[in-house]
Amino acid sequence: MGEVQVWLVRHGETEWSRDHRHTSTTDLPLLPDGERVAKALAERLAGTEFALVLTSPRQRAQRTAELAGFPDAEVDEDLVEWAYGDYEGVTTEEIRRTVPGWTVWTHPSPGGESPEQVAARLDRVVARVGGAAGPVLVFGHGHALRALAARWLGLPVTDGRLFRLDTATVSVLGHEREAPVVLRWNS
Repeated sequence: MGEVQVWLVRHGETEWSRDHRHTSTTDLPLLPDGERVAKALAERLAGTEFALVLTSPRQRAQRTAELAGFPDAEVDEDLVEWAYGDYEGVTTEEIRRTVPGWTVWTHPSPGGESPEQVAARLDRVVARVGGAAGPVLVFGHGHALRALAARWLGLPVTDGRLFRLDTATVSVLGHEREAPVVLRWNS
């Protein structure tokens, strides 16, 4: 892996992200405030010329990319959110009524993806962006981008639990000398 920087942008707010409902395959639109904040990202991203711009196929990520000034972002299926299976649309609080202490990082999601499945697809993203000829911009989702940061750093995907990520934020991964590092997070 070279000295590439990877800029991560979590999509703007949706009804379910606002309500803390796990959203993977449900394709929700941005709320009006989510669109407003996504538009504001354009100014923050304008000063960098990106060699590659990728987005999850979900409309909330694609619309964020479009509003931020990147309507031609390339769709990468590996950037979808962690599949929550039976917990799709359910809050952590609701899940914990029957599974005490549940988190996506520490417990299974019945009918959803395992950490190993998530790691396999995000490792493909890390390999792809690592070969880019300049900075890369990625539009995606909260848990998947946190897991991507963990894989960038060579950590288990479950260590994504250490990186809080709010909607419509910018984070940057890069290198210090040859070591992969977090340059900026959740800003």
